[in-house]
Amino acid sequence: MLEASRFKPHNYQPRFAAGNTMRLHKFAHTLLAITFIIGLSAGCAVNPVTGKNELSWISETNEIDMGRKNYSPAQQSQGGRYLADPEINRYVNQVGQRVAEHVARDLPYEFVVLNNSVPNAWALPGGKIAINRGLLLELHSEAELAAVLSHEIVHSAAKHGANAIQRNSIIQGLVLATALGASQSGYAEYSDYIVGGAQLGAQLIGQKYGRDAELEADYYGLKYMSLAGYDPVAAVSLQQTFVRLSGKQQSSWVSGLFASHPPSIDRVNANKTTIEALNLPTGKTYANQYKTKMAYLRASKPAYDKLEKANTLSAKKNFKEAIKLVTQALDQVPEEPKFYGFLGNLYYQQKRYSDANQAFTNALALDENYFEYYLGRGLSRNKQGNSVKARIDLERSNQLLPTAIANHTLGQLSLQTGNRAAAKNYFQIAMTATGNLGNQATQAFIQLDITDNPAKYVVTRVGLNAAGILIAEITNTTANNLTDLKLEFSVIINQQISKKHIQVANLSAKQTLLVSSKWQFDLAEQSPQFGGRIVHAEPGGR
Repeated sequence: MLEASRFKPHNYQPRFAAGNTMRLHKFAHTLLAITFIIGLSAGCAVNPVTGKNELSWISETNEIDMGRKNYSPAQQSQGGRYLADPEINRYVNQVGQRVAEHVARDLPYEFVVLNNSVPNAWALPGGKIAINRGLLLELHSEAELAAVLSHEIVHSAAKHGANAIQRNSIIQGLVLATALGASQSGYAEYSDYIVGGAQLGAQLIGQKYGRDAELEADYYGLKYMSLAGYDPVAAVSLQQTFVRLSGKQQSSWVSGLFASHPPSIDRVNANKTTIEALNLPTGKTYANQYKTKMAYLRASKPAYDKLEKANTLSAKKNFKEAIKLVTQALDQVPEEPKFYGFLGNLYYQQKRYSDANQAFTNALALDENYFEYYLGRGLSRNKQGNSVKARIDLERSNQLLPTAIANHTLGQLSLQTGNRAAAKNYFQIAMTATGNLGNQATQAFIQLDITDNPAKYVVTRVGLNAAGILIAEITNTTANNLTDLKLEFSVIINQQISKKHIQVANLSAKQTLLVSSKWQFDLAEQSPQFGGRIVHAEPGGR
């Protein structure tokens, strides 16, 4: 940055600072104005489910595309599909499609069962719906299943998720404008598990719907399940059960369904009123049919209970007993890949990398489309020194669900082969994670980027001291010590530019140093323009 004013080291305030901040604030206001104009230009649209006019700038095509792109990563982040009994997936999809036939909005509806013990269900925009294995075990009839699915259908069909994104876009615009007005640097921090575009799906399935959206989903859900021939009273009894369970504060429910779908007596009473107001007929519950379909799932529950106990034991480093329980679970349900995957995790924690490799391979033989098994095997192979196969597994894991640990490890593998550009890219993705891993990735990225872009990390301010000598104030903004710095001074007089390079041996973390160019100027006789920047630096560790 060129600066023609006289340099005063102890109270130096560059003239560009105030103007730059002013420009940022103007940009922030412009951004808000653009956001507002976009909202106005979108106009009102009629919600196909409720018939209400509402502001909408997310098209149906974008809505469907959003759901399609996030459906698989969202499933991956919640345990993957339940495959031990494929018939259950077919059955749940059949019930969901039966209800969807009567919905006022035609979408490419899909219904899957996830391999997750937490009682929960969720919907993405565009008709993409999932229900956990854990919630299926808490239901007592096909009508109750239809009540859950029809509720989720309405969340998707009535654009509750899309509207939430729309509202958040406005909020994010405000936050972005505020951030721009305050700072030009920094990066967003998200979950220390999922990184990249997959974060949107994780945010969508974890969002808490407002009271109006929940009542709306109940109202139209009752209507649709009734049209499909199911007894709407099943939705009332199901909500009553949820209210009772919410009072017990069971952790699995609180962290699952109740986190995004809080039950209440108001919802129970509203459901009763809806049935009377719409004069909904008594339908079928299909309780016996549901019991038959869920027989295998209920019979295998003790095996999954053992897995939960093993998880508690592993947290206490009691690996021997944890392995014993998981082995028993495998004896009961040998077709469950999750058990092999957990066994692989236990072996990995014990540094039994060969055993871990085999366990993850066994899991992949049963489910070749779940990220965690590729991730575990890739990490195990890396520890065994098989970097080629480790890279293949970690890249496949990232394709299914990008994670900080996969990207961080791929960055390290890229460095081993001398591919700095690829390493930086992987570290940059991983550093968006929070926690220790995100910090490690950030440091790894900075270590590489300092050499490539030193001026980004060393702030340089130039000016004349009292004797008219051009000097620079350089500040190391990183937590790294820097070595072998090269500072470039530039001076323009009468459109002629001169440059001088000064070598600086070391600059400690957060240190500020004054460096003289030994050029002297008389402002009464000359009108020079000054510049200065760091053109080379090497990381020297922390």
